Amino acid sequence: MKAVVYNGPRSVSIQDVPDPKIERPTDALVKVTTTNICGSDLHMYEGRTDFEKGRVFGHENLGEVVEIGNAVDRIKVGDMVCLPFNVSCGFCRNCEKGLTAFCLTTNPDPKMAGAAYGFADMGPYQGGQAQYLRVPYADFNCLRLPEDAREKQDDYVMVADIFPTGWHATQLACVQPGDTVVIYGSGPVGLMAAYSATLKEASKVMVVDFHPDRLKLAESIGAIPIDFSKEDPIERVLQLTNGRGADRGCECVGYQAHDPQGHEHPNMTMNNLVRSVKFTGGIGVVGVYVPNDPAPQDPLYKQGEIAFDWGLLWFKGQSIGTGQCNVKDYNRHLRDLIHLGKAKPSFIVSHRLPLEQAPDAYQHFDARDNGWTKVVLKPAA
Repeated sequence: MKAVVYNGPRSVSIQDVPDPKIERPTDALVKVTTTNICGSDLHMYEGRTDFEKGRVFGHENLGEVVEIGNAVDRIKVGDMVCLPFNVSCGFCRNCEKGLTAFCLTTNPDPKMAGAAYGFADMGPYQGGQAQYLRVPYADFNCLRLPEDAREKQDDYVMVADIFPTGWHATQLACVQPGDTVVIYGSGPVGLMAAYSATLKEASKVMVVDFHPDRLKLAESIGAIPIDFSKEDPIERVLQLTNGRGADRGCECVGYQAHDPQGHEHPNMTMNNLVRSVKFTGGIGVVGVYVPNDPAPQDPLYKQGEIAFDWGLLWFKGQSIGTGQCNVKDYNRHLRDLIHLGKAKPSFIVSHRLPLEQAPDAYQHFDARDNGWTKVVLKPAA
């Protein structure tokens, strides 16, 4: 089959790779019809993780079930399904508590919890930027989609990762109706966090970034754009909240946060959030941070450390929630919002391309070229 294969920093290509097979009775094979390029893929694409050469990218996947193992009971051939980026078993201590991002059985590394498709340090599972994908524990991991799945693929595929991850940011920050919320980052996840805060009836949502095209999308859903290349974001948030600071804040950038001049500051958004959020406010962190960075621009971050304003955080009595999204905690609910016409996350999609154009798409998306906000790939089997 054709797949997007990692060759090394800033190099991917379309290659023929072995077709996936049913390896265990609980597996299913899915013909991938829609798969996304995620901002998390860029960390690996840029060589800023230890993702192995020769592996297939892609953890935001949707498609049609074409084969099932003989122990698969609920999912049937022909079902249209969306796959959480978490590969989880459903029966370990963490999965039973809904913590599927931290599954204790699917990652063979005994020092790690959690697995994912095509992701550094998250197990051996190939990604879905390909024509077919093997899905372990299919009954648990496949989210069956309604009858409108094929015409709403670009919406439902967002339930694999970024829509639940944006929702997760607001959950970690404890967003409630009427809250004021500041989002740092207007990439796809930041936009989904802003969208989620809006769906939760936040009274005011502010989005901080410096990319005009992305800020324009934030404004299109009713958020207040704050361009930090033109004004101090902390002062602007304080101005918009009568000097108190936002009730809640979401970090949707991660360790490659950088200023408008392109200089990386892995602590920038975290420290800005501490200053932007009120005393006793909540902060949710879903931007990716890793234990070590093979190519750090900040010497501290080589070991995954940042110079963080802990004293101010403590003094303000703020709380922080962190970590990858437990997609299954939210995906049914978000699927149903899409099905009922209450949510349309595909508003962020800028490009719908055949799989063969993935290498060019990676270059544009990585460069944050104007208008490249979210890329959806359409494999052709």
